[in-house]
Amino acid sequence: MELDLVLTNTQIMLPSKGLTPGQIGIHGGRIALIAEPGAKLQAKETIDCKGLWTLPGIIDPHVHFGFGSPETDFQTESRFAALGGTTTVLSFHRSADIRDSFDPVRERAERQSCVDFGFHFGITSHLHVETLNEISHRFGVPSYKLYMMYKGAAGLSKGFTDIDDGLLFAALRETAKIPGAVLGVHCENVEVIPLLRDPLRAAGRDDLKAWNEQSPDFLEAENVHRVCYFATKTGTPVNIVHLSSREALDEVRRHRLAPNAPPMYVETCPHYLFLNDESPAGTYAKVNPPVRGQADVEAMWQGVIDGSITTIGSDHVPRKRETKDKDIWAASNGFPGTGMILPILLHEGYHRRKVPLETLVKVASENSARIYGMPSKGSIEIGKDADLVVVDPDLEKTVDPGTLESNSDYSPYEGMTLKGWPVRTLVRGRTVALDGRITMDASNSPGGQFLRRLTP
Repeated sequence: MELDLVLTNTQIMLPSKGLTPGQIGIHGGRIALIAEPGAKLQAKETIDCKGLWTLPGIIDPHVHFGFGSPETDFQTESRFAALGGTTTVLSFHRSADIRDSFDPVRERAERQSCVDFGFHFGITSHLHVETLNEISHRFGVPSYKLYMMYKGAAGLSKGFTDIDDGLLFAALRETAKIPGAVLGVHCENVEVIPLLRDPLRAAGRDDLKAWNEQSPDFLEAENVHRVCYFATKTGTPVNIVHLSSREALDEVRRHRLAPNAPPMYVETCPHYLFLNDESPAGTYAKVNPPVRGQADVEAMWQGVIDGSITTIGSDHVPRKRETKDKDIWAASNGFPGTGMILPILLHEGYHRRKVPLETLVKVASENSARIYGMPSKGSIEIGKDADLVVVDPDLEKTVDPGTLESNSDYSPYEGMTLKGWPVRTLVRGRTVALDGRITMDASNSPGGQFLRRLTP
């Protein structure tokens, strides 16, 4: 058999083996063989990787494409993803009735995205719960998110009237009935936040630390306890998304020890591993939950190392700089980050903290593929999709929003020099990014595919 492509002279990240010298043969978009360095392989194209690493493509399980420019986000943000070595994303879709709204969004994404993609559904009403089995099987989406942040007055401001503990419990019960399904939950006790926020504002505070103080770690931990406790009662796999604090992580650890505890996954974000509440990024680093103190940054790394944290998601939101150039109370929440997962993990994790590369690959690729039902993704193995990223671990680059292709024109990391960057990104064996640029082929024909993760 003549191969379509061979990556030669590379260090391959192989499951249970680590970096291993060898070659990767690709045929029909999949990994056809993994060969010794000296093996003679016939291929239409051979790429000399010059001794650099080849890792599985990063899977970002938490992006909000459509929150910047709804009509074009899948084009711009998938390019940002690819430039950073991210080859698969899972984006959030919510509407009043998902049965009516989903197909146009999926079709637009298929036209625009240069990386493969799937979706989570946002649960904000009892209608969503009542139709969950239908929309899950019809659209192939077995993962969801419920927003505890939007209870009461906070929810009313966004038009959500059903979000309370009853909706949480109903969503958990319904999720438990769907094979392979997992319910993600945003955990912050929004009912207490105003009691802490209003005195800070009255005192004239306008700093990133004040944003942390108005929604402190124990308000996250309290909601985590509630979700895990209810999940144990219903037997539902849950994912605590964008977890930010030691206290909240300790709640998950505690609940995992309960008899008959269901799977309890934890996702953190690159910003909780890299930024703290004294960051000079200021409002550009405003996010929910807030970036915390340095002690919580250290706790998040410990969670990655000991396996308490299972995945890394960017919580990517691609709005413009003008929405951030306000005081801390008026600036928009969230920021762009999908293409920054790998550079931050390499710089802060591998180089600075000596975290094993195998550990970083598990939380950045392997675990998301397993948890979210993507068996062809997440690792370099024969038969899997050739989603690969060639990495120069010693390459140093300064973060420049102008080169990232995002609709967003800023970054909380701008001006920072990071060590360890991708130089080539392949999606199903096709090079979509090379040396910091999207290829002309990927620009003209994006080629990303929708990932159906549940059969009809």
